[in-house]
Amino acid sequence: MKMDIKGRIHSVETMGTVDGPGIRYVVFMQGCPLRCKYCHNRDTWNMSQGRIISVYELMEDILKYKDFMKYSGGGVTLTGGEPTLQWRFIAELFRRCKEEDIHTALDTSGFVDINKADAFLSYTDLVLLDIKEMDPLKHKNLTGVANDKILAFAYHLDKLHITTWVRYVLVPGYTDAAEDIHALGRFVSQLSNVELVEVLPYHTMGAYKWEQLCLDYPLEGVPIPSDEQIETVKRILSSYGIKVR
Repeated sequence: MKMDIKGRIHSVETMGTVDGPGIRYVVFMQGCPLRCKYCHNRDTWNMSQGRIISVYELMEDILKYKDFMKYSGGGVTLTGGEPTLQWRFIAELFRRCKEEDIHTALDTSGFVDINKADAFLSYTDLVLLDIKEMDPLKHKNLTGVANDKILAFAYHLDKLHITTWVRYVLVPGYTDAAEDIHALGRFVSQLSNVELVEVLPYHTMGAYKWEQLCLDYPLEGVPIPSDEQIETVKRILSSYGIKVR
């Protein structure tokens, strides 16, 4: 009998509507190698925390919502934290989902080794790829890591023809420089698998989690982007023939 793989999760959302199409069962995985200054799930960073659960246990709960997901064109989304840290868990969970004809989506920073990613990508219907910043130095300042591995992962998804939505968080003073938006447009326009780019306005709704952990919020005082700033980014990306929302 095959061993039931276990993983660490932070929480689940059973009726999610913003992490892929339709109504989604969203699993927030524990652990993250990035240190994003605007992270709204700061309590997911520590890999030793969270709840240990087996794929079997999680699938039992997921199947309770299968009818809602199927009716709405939804499915299961893994997010975090960074779910690819637990790539074996992803592979087995998504394999089980495909046995049940459940749509699978992975929300990831793309900071993963390609050889590990291949274990789960064959069971992945949609990737929500969070590209934080195109400039490598700015990316490291914002997230603590370089972006070369992330961009290589994006190319790999294109090679495998895996449907991808790119997500870009617009942070005034950090990710709003016109030259960086143009760089993103040029990069995405090379990828035939990207259906759209979601421009996500920076918000401070996760700042309280930093406070609960007795930590200073790194972007204290940074304003949310204006409608004009958002429209400028959308206009630039659209000029590269990219669908933007």
